[in-house]
Amino acid sequence: MLIRLSFIFLFSLLFAKNDEWFITNLEYGKMLYNNPRGISCAKCHGSKGQGKIITSFINSKGKKEIIKTYPFKKLTFERLKKALFHQIKIKPIIKRNPESPLKYINIMPKYDYLTDNEIKAILLYLTSKDK
Repeated sequence: MLIRLSFIFLFSLLFAKNDEWFITNLEYGKMLYNNPRGISCAKCHGSKGQGKIITSFINSKGKKEIIKTYPFKKLTFERLKKALFHQIKIKPIIKRNPESPLKYINIMPKYDYLTDNEIKAILLYLTSKDK
């Protein structure tokens, strides 16, 4: 009897056509943004992908520098994917004087294990917050 019930349960799981059994792309994007199998995107880029101040410091010339992350919301899928895979350098938003020795800083971890569908889900989640 237990074997029959187990078989019926497994059969119903495999062939059920109820979308409520699965998470939506929006929910998946939220989950990935907050916990992408690594450091949370939200920790540095903010809960809405707006970008945040990471640090400020005094450079070797005695000038204050502020490093802020780039807002995710302003990136296209292609540009975000290249940034996640470290295929392009994104200049951090830095409030500084022109003589600063800093050019490009890549402090973001590499997320080259994310699939195209996962990146699209993250963008869907971020753009849905505007509505």
